[in-house]
Amino acid sequence: MKLHEYQAKELFAEAGLATPDAALAESVEDALSTAESVGYPVAIKAQVQVGGRGKAGGIEIAENDREAREAADAILGMDLKGYRVDRVLVEAAVDFTNELYVGVTMDRGEGRPVAMVSSKGGVDIESVAAESPGAIAREHVDPAFGIHPYQARRAVYGAGVDRDVAGDVAGVLTTLYDLWEERDAADAEINPLMVTDDEGVVAADAVLNIDDDALFRHPDLAGMEEASYGDDLERTAGEYGFDYVRLEGNVGIIGNGAGLVMTTLDLVDHYGGEPANFLDIGGGAKAERVANALDVVFSDSNVDAVVFNIFGGITRGDEVARGINDALGAFEELPNPVVVRLAGTNAVEGMEILDTEKIDVEETLEGAVQRAVELAGSSGGGADSGGETANGGESR
Repeated sequence: MKLHEYQAKELFAEAGLATPDAALAESVEDALSTAESVGYPVAIKAQVQVGGRGKAGGIEIAENDREAREAADAILGMDLKGYRVDRVLVEAAVDFTNELYVGVTMDRGEGRPVAMVSSKGGVDIESVAAESPGAIAREHVDPAFGIHPYQARRAVYGAGVDRDVAGDVAGVLTTLYDLWEERDAADAEINPLMVTDDEGVVAADAVLNIDDDALFRHPDLAGMEEASYGDDLERTAGEYGFDYVRLEGNVGIIGNGAGLVMTTLDLVDHYGGEPANFLDIGGGAKAERVANALDVVFSDSNVDAVVFNIFGGITRGDEVARGINDALGAFEELPNPVVVRLAGTNAVEGMEILDTEKIDVEETLEGAVQRAVELAGSSGGGADSGGETANGGESR
C-alpha cells in the first residue's frame, strides 16, 4: 500500500522526524487560508503518487496570496499524468543550502534490509544509481539487531555529507530504519532531506510504502488505504482484489503471478515499449476475473495495446483460455488490441481454444511482447517522464 506524501509525513512527524508546517487542502479557499496560516513562502503540492510532479506543474512555490490562489486554482482538478488532483499539501517552503537523500528498502539480492544515503538528493535516486553509483553509500542491516549507530555514521560519511550535519543525518537514517521496521514497510525514503541555513535537516518529501500482507498488524494504516489510492483506476483494482500499479506508458500488462508480470514489464522495456501498468490477477484466471482485469486496463486512456501473459499451473491452460474467451465475449468490440501468450499445463489445448478473431495469439512471451509493443507504437501512444521538483516530491 502506497501512502500519499501527506500521510507519510504524519507518520514521520510522529516518529520525531522534522517536517515542514503543512496542512491538506481540497479547495482554493482552503489552500489560501492554510498558506496564510503557515506563512509565506509556501509550496503547494499535488497529492498524487507520480514522479516528476514539479515539471508537470504539480508543485508551485507561492510568495503571496495572489500566487497561492493562482497555484491552487491551477493544480486542483488538473490531470497530472493520468491522475486527477483533488487535494494539495500546502506547506512552508524550506530555505535550504543542500539536498540529501536517505532511504531504507529490502535488498532482495542480499536478502537483507539496506540503508542508503546520498549527497545528491532532490532528483530521481534511480538516475543517481545509474549515472553515479558511487554517490550512494549503502549499509546492509541485520534485522535481528537493527541498524547500529556506527552503520548510520558510516553511511553518512561514506556519502560525503558535511560534518556539521552528519550527526543529524545519521539520526534521521536511524529513525527512518526504525520506522521502516516497526511499520512493516517495503520502502521508506526522504528525497530530499533538506539541510537548512541554520544547519538543521528537514524532510521536504516523504515516501512510505507498506507491505499489504502486514496491514492486519496496523489497523491505523489500514484505515488510510482508501485515501491512499492515487486515482479511480487504483481504487477499482483494489476493489477487484488485484495487485495493481499504474505506470506512465501505453502497453497494458496483465499476468498471473508477480514474477511473471515483472518479467513482462522488463521485456516491454527491452523491446522499446513503455509499460502502462503492473497488474497481477493471481491464480485461477476465470472469466469474471479476466473481465475485471480487462475493465481496469481498458479504462486507462494511456493504454494502446494489451499483452496477456498467462502461465497455467494448477489452473489448466484450457480453463484459462475459456475464461479469456468468456471475458472477451462481453465486449462487442475491443477498445484496444489484445495479445495473448499462454504457457504451462494444457497450454497447447488452450491456444487452440482462444478466439483468434478477437485477439492476437503468440507462442512465446518474446513474440507476444514484441507484437504488443508494435501495436501500441502504431497507435502513436507513449508517455513522458518526470524530473526534479522544487521543495521535494521527486522520489515517486
